[in-house]
Amino acid sequence: MKSKSALFSYHAMLLPGSVLLFIFHIIPMFGIVMAFQHFIPGKSIWKQRWVGFENFAFMLQMPDGRQVFLNTIIIAAMKIVAGLVVPVAFALLLHEARIRWFKRSIQTIVYLPHFMSWVILAGIITNMLSLDGVVNQFLGLFGVKPILFMASNTWFRHIVVWSDVWKEFGFSAIIYLAALTGINPSLYEAAEMDGASRLQKLIHVTLPGILPTIVLLSTLSIGNILNAGFDQIFNLYNPLVYSTGDIIDTYVYRLGLIQMQYGLATAVGLLKSVVALILIVVSYRLAYKLANYRIF
Repeated sequence: MKSKSALFSYHAMLLPGSVLLFIFHIIPMFGIVMAFQHFIPGKSIWKQRWVGFENFAFMLQMPDGRQVFLNTIIIAAMKIVAGLVVPVAFALLLHEARIRWFKRSIQTIVYLPHFMSWVILAGIITNMLSLDGVVNQFLGLFGVKPILFMASNTWFRHIVVWSDVWKEFGFSAIIYLAALTGINPSLYEAAEMDGASRLQKLIHVTLPGILPTIVLLSTLSIGNILNAGFDQIFNLYNPLVYSTGDIIDTYVYRLGLIQMQYGLATAVGLLKSVVALILIVVSYRLAYKLANYRIF
């Protein structure tokens, strides 16, 4: 009886979350049918004109649509690479530090941006990179003319990628720091007895010890190749950098909520979701093959 009552209690705890999940995530999925309709607001969704795959064909023929997909892949790929390399390097450097209060202070400082919203951070970045901002004032000391960073297609992708790294690398490094604590100390002792230097221990003991974690996280990141970060880019971009900074999510936002092309916007979002689902399945299969990791 106790086990049944405990099981009932666990399911009762899940009920509120399950209801919210069903209302806000499952029911809205019926709106996918708009991708196959010429949707007109005010009419019932079941009385709209059915157009089949016309929205998808039109989307693939749009020159800006192709550029949006290309921008998304480029920005997301740059974020994935930088978001793997920088946290690993930071974790290794912090692991080598011997002063405990120094390590804790640095960890606390680099964690802070993760808990700040992109609305706040975008304002800080925009002010720093403005014509009279700190960066241009510093460059002016060396005779460099002011640069319109936020209106430059050359600089915008780099600003997006490295501001994202700045925000997240401290928090992402937690996983690698945890992996570093799991390395057997006897391996370091054996390396010292063999006369290994700190650099040699780093190369031959530390890096191999966290390599499975690096492989796992890099493999799982494949599923996010179409997620370039709506919040960040929406708060940073402007019409002058659409050619290099406009991504699928911001494109769908403008098509659906600004231009009111609901059917076309739904088609773009649906295509992204289908491709993302395929990539997630592939990434989990690779994670199982390469790192013996599986969820279910």
